[in-house]
Amino acid sequence: MNPRVFLVLGLLAAFLSPAFAAPPNVVFILCDNLGNGDIACFNPATKHRTPNLDRMAAEGRKFTNFYSASGVCTPSRAALMTGCYPRRVGLHTNWEGSAVLRPVDKKGLHPNEQTMAEVLKAAGYATQCIGKWHLGDQPEFLPTRQGFDAYFGIPYSEDMERGKVPGKDWPELPLMRDEQVIEAPVAAETLTKRFTEEAVRFIAEHKDKPFFLYFPEAGPGSRKECYPGEAFRGKSANGLYGDSIEELDWSAGEILKALKANGVDDNTLVIWTNDNGAVNRNPPQGSNAPYKGMGYSTSEGAMRMPCIVRWPGKVPAGTVCDELCSMMDFVPTLAAIAGASPPAQQIDGHNIKPLILGEAGAVSPYDDHGFFFYSLSQLQAVRAGSWKLYLPLTSKKGLGANAKKPPTQSLALYDVRHDVGEAQEVSAQHPEVVKRLLGFADQARATLGDGDQRGSGQRDPGWVEHPQPRVMK
Repeated sequence: MNPRVFLVLGLLAAFLSPAFAAPPNVVFILCDNLGNGDIACFNPATKHRTPNLDRMAAEGRKFTNFYSASGVCTPSRAALMTGCYPRRVGLHTNWEGSAVLRPVDKKGLHPNEQTMAEVLKAAGYATQCIGKWHLGDQPEFLPTRQGFDAYFGIPYSEDMERGKVPGKDWPELPLMRDEQVIEAPVAAETLTKRFTEEAVRFIAEHKDKPFFLYFPEAGPGSRKECYPGEAFRGKSANGLYGDSIEELDWSAGEILKALKANGVDDNTLVIWTNDNGAVNRNPPQGSNAPYKGMGYSTSEGAMRMPCIVRWPGKVPAGTVCDELCSMMDFVPTLAAIAGASPPAQQIDGHNIKPLILGEAGAVSPYDDHGFFFYSLSQLQAVRAGSWKLYLPLTSKKGLGANAKKPPTQSLALYDVRHDVGEAQEVSAQHPEVVKRLLGFADQARATLGDGDQRGSGQRDPGWVEHPQPRVMK
């Protein structure tokens, strides 16, 4: 055969090889304040109907030891976007020392931090954020300054608006497009539907090139009473909260339908999870079953999240991963999957592509150094392998000005992989495990800090001395 023919065939084979395959689209759906027990494929006893998420799990992979890096909104989202513990990037508290960023907050995600969007944008992806941002409402901190080509959503929680908190002169809840307020106040009950329609349009408009859609839903939300859309109100067996969960399931289903309709389903990695566990409502409606505790804490219920990953033909369908991993891992993992460069700064997440693809022998990257549970500035627990060690707490230092008394927590060890309800405290039986995890905690204090102690690896957040409200102009 002619040598030129050999050369052409060789180049064609190389071009068609997996190394030269088009990088996958990425859709990341992040819900707000729902629990592991609220989704049927994680809790068959739930009152909620979640057929779309159940199908997504049947077609993909469930993660049952997957953690948020915080039990509260802003720190959790900062960790997801940067691949770092919230203390590393200075977003473990707002400028007043409380848990989350509020309207007209001086703090925000520092523009020098490399986000998930910036990593993928540098690799040629079209990027859009649709939904609840909550990493700063000043122009310097908005999604359009953090790697997103476009933004449509609310800059903070839907319960942060004028008249909701005594003594706070906050603006009306704004709906923004890019950096402009286009509607205020926006009706919270319309958000899920409008965000979903915007997401479907984005998929259709960008089907011919790699895209990254970050879709942080606003529901079920932070209000004491949820705000489902009219089409879902009164339809569930669990009040407004259940209505909201079922609307979020519908939303995920619309995204999956759009991927199929636009011919990109097989080349799209879809990740669905939540920022922190269900919180106390009156009456109680959300469920973190089978885990103990509620959102806004460092309990399993607050930080151990339902997570589903789907990528037809790549992620093994109908499988479960019980290795410890976290929301911080998606920055380096998506960089690896997309063939992009990871952030230049030090991050805390790990490439868990082998766990996502179900590769034989893949294990947790946290077994050798631990995963850490912070409440605001205070280190409260550490996990490695099957073991979670709750650290003894005697001081409210690091818990902010609103902490009325020190937390009451004794040293306690649980096998949270097998004893998911934490029924058996076993520190006396495993002193070597306790010693090892206490050593990991000391390493965290040195690098990330604890209470008033600053860690050697901490970076400053973004800061605006004279912030201005986001209002209609």
